Amino acid sequence: MRMSAERLGCASVTWCTSGRFRRLTFMFPPYAAAIRSFSATEEPEDAMGDRTYRVTEIVGTSGESVDAAIRNGIRRAAQTLRHLDWFEVTEVRGHIEDGEVAHFQVGMKVGFRLEDSE
Repeated sequence: MRMSAERLGCASVTWCTSGRFRRLTFMFPPYAAAIRSFSATEEPEDAMGDRTYRVTEIVGTSGESVDAAIRNGIRRAAQTLRHLDWFEVTEVRGHIEDGEVAHFQVGMKVGFRLEDSE
């Protein structure tokens, strides 16, 4: 198994099963790239703290691209939800008109941190 950071806040894992390569990309909160790695003998600091997250599903749309659909969905969710920390793309689909892609639709799970009760 090989793991490499492709861009800030993302990592990919590639593995081979039954002669077929599979790839999985993980999206981390923006601050995850700043967390240093630890050896097996070190105890990691509690970088994220004890947090509880709520997960909800949204669908972002765009006539331009999948990336724009993701950004539109996150931008809109951020107007309603506080403490959005991460997202996971669950599906990508689109609308076809006259044999051309007319619209992109991206299903996502978004995680937001529940506020501490004090």
